[in-house]
Amino acid sequence: MSEYRIQGATGEWEVVIGLEVHAQIKTNAKLFSGAATEFGAEPNTQVSLIDAAMPGMLPVPNEECIRQAVRTGMAINAQINKYSRFDRKNYFYADLPQGYQISQLYHPIVGPGAIEVILDDKDPEGSTKTIGVERIHVEQDAGKLMHDQHPTMSYVDLNRCGVALMEIVSDPDMRSPAEAGAYVRKLRSILRYVGSCDGNMEEGSMRADVNVSVRKPGEPFGTRTETKNVNSVRFVMQTIEHEANRQVDVIESGGAIVQETRLFDPNTGTTRSMRSKEDAHDYRYFPDPDLLPVELDDGFLESCRNSLPELPDAKRHRYETNLGLSAYNAGVLTAEVETARWFEHLLNHTAAKQGKKESEVAKQAANWLISELFGALNKVGTDLAASPVSPEGAAGLLALIGNGTISGSIAKQVLEMMIETGDSAADIVEREGLKQESDTGAIEAKIAEVLAANEDKVAEYRGGKDKLFGFFVGQTMKAMQGKANPQVVNELLKKLLG
Repeated sequence: MSEYRIQGATGEWEVVIGLEVHAQIKTNAKLFSGAATEFGAEPNTQVSLIDAAMPGMLPVPNEECIRQAVRTGMAINAQINKYSRFDRKNYFYADLPQGYQISQLYHPIVGPGAIEVILDDKDPEGSTKTIGVERIHVEQDAGKLMHDQHPTMSYVDLNRCGVALMEIVSDPDMRSPAEAGAYVRKLRSILRYVGSCDGNMEEGSMRADVNVSVRKPGEPFGTRTETKNVNSVRFVMQTIEHEANRQVDVIESGGAIVQETRLFDPNTGTTRSMRSKEDAHDYRYFPDPDLLPVELDDGFLESCRNSLPELPDAKRHRYETNLGLSAYNAGVLTAEVETARWFEHLLNHTAAKQGKKESEVAKQAANWLISELFGALNKVGTDLAASPVSPEGAAGLLALIGNGTISGSIAKQVLEMMIETGDSAADIVEREGLKQESDTGAIEAKIAEVLAANEDKVAEYRGGKDKLFGFFVGQTMKAMQGKANPQVVNELLKKLLG
């Protein structure tokens, strides 16, 4: 991938990017209370006395939140800290009843790690980059303010207050919007594989604070701004593009970048100033006196490690090495855990129905899923999770192609009918009379008609115009209404034309 540079009046500028991703931990209860975490509940129906900061209510850590943070750290080969501690981050806002947020500044649960991203899907082997992760710490979320149509009243919903978050802080290693986009997609993929976060950015369970600065290549880092709560990969990339260009314009106009917090406006694709950026001392951090330090033993860590699934990089490597898939196909199939699961069910059923090893049918299954099913589902506006065709049903269709009952072109029609009706491939083929014709006598008769009707082209072909062979194949298939076995057609044509 070519270097990303901003061309200013005074020369080229480089953008430096770091991301702080807030990922909601996938648990049924909040970080320090037993209140539910279900998305979309009526306002203020999932609030305990602890969340509402009633006097005398003491927080109790949710062990599952700790476990999921540790598993996430292990998934990115990060340092797991056996000792960690909760701190109070003090600030006043209407959606924070306690007047402080419980977080981990000084002793986070996860230390340095790294994530490898693919920068070019078309060339997965040749364009990877390792992006450092500085730390992962656990903290509680704040509530939510809702404003009415006339800016006179604001309402507070505390359902999110106390929900467990992992804040995943990257190193400032990214140098383009595309790298940042690749990082967020890969991180979301890992979280979904691990099961520690559902990654639904549109629901707010994963969002990013985007830190951007610019500099002349090779110079020290410039002053950065932080754009808060960006909730899609596309918006993260737009934020970087706009903010980097804005900073270059400010500097080249004689101004200086102010370290501040900004907001992204998705309607305009621009950022605007929110407040000056606070430093750690402004929040008066100190250890939370109501919470003991978290101390992890070897048995707990071992159980966390043993619970990890096969992760996307390992799965992609296995698909390439053991199944013989291309790097591109392996990358597509492992990018999302749901896609990988669907493919593996398809592979299992396909091998069973055709009486073959999985490695023998893997390419057929992968190519069909990526080229045919994805396209057909996209056409009707749905995705794999809501596919009317199950992996077992798809394997039935592939078996009909494999044993020569239908051709590839007929299979496309059958797939469309399967999506529309939910019927099995075998039932559709039988009902619609779509079985492929392999009777050499019937096919030979049609070829004879085609050759008789095109004597001039036959002469040209025999005179050396080999490319006309495709014409004869097409005419024969048309005469057979697409039901002739292509392999038989090719063999008979070679014999009769030769």
